[in-house]
Amino acid sequence: MSALPALLSDATALAGATGFVYTFTLLSVALVSVASRSPARRRDARETLAILVWRRPKP
Repeated sequence: MSALPALLSDATALAGATGFVYTFTLLSVALVSVASRSPARRRDARETLAILVWRRPKP
């Protein structure tokens, strides 16, 4: 039973790191979709952003 707190702490750290990386990725793609000079690059970035934030439709 003493290993459970350590395991939960590791899982929390991993979840936090994953959330940070995902947020950084979203912000980077959003910045490219707004600031890029090339229309093709902006379109690609917007499509990538749509994929990253895709949500299931409500029933």
